[in-house]
Amino acid sequence: MEFVIDDGGRSPYFKGKTADDCVTRSIAIASGCDYRVVYDRLAAGHHTKTGKRSARDGIITKHKWFKDYMCELGFIWTPTMKIGSGCQVHLRDGELPTGRLVVSLSRHYTAVLDGVIHDTHDPQRNGTRCVYGYWEFKGE
Repeated sequence: MEFVIDDGGRSPYFKGKTADDCVTRSIAIASGCDYRVVYDRLAAGHHTKTGKRSARDGIITKHKWFKDYMCELGFIWTPTMKIGSGCQVHLRDGELPTGRLVVSLSRHYTAVLDGVIHDTHDPQRNGTRCVYGYWEFKGE
């Protein structure tokens, strides 16, 4: 897949190039929302479960508040892997639908816009990276 370096709008708000903010970045990119707006909302939800007020060190995406937020933004979840099924969809050309996607990978989220990966690094692993599912942006 084609890959474009994209920090999702983080640079105006935070210094440094490294952060575990892939969830924030991918949502900002796929939804078109401002990075800081997404960051603040994720930090508030994350805080209620962990006591931390940061979305910079990772977000637990399995919680109901996270799923509710994604639906509120206009995303719809599609699982691509079930327990015991093995990997059915990979992060490579032709295996994901077109559109604005937030893709769930092992220990990472990335944005894919019409078949082009937008991220701070290339997460493909030469086309072997398994996709657990994806959030498709349908609008508000």
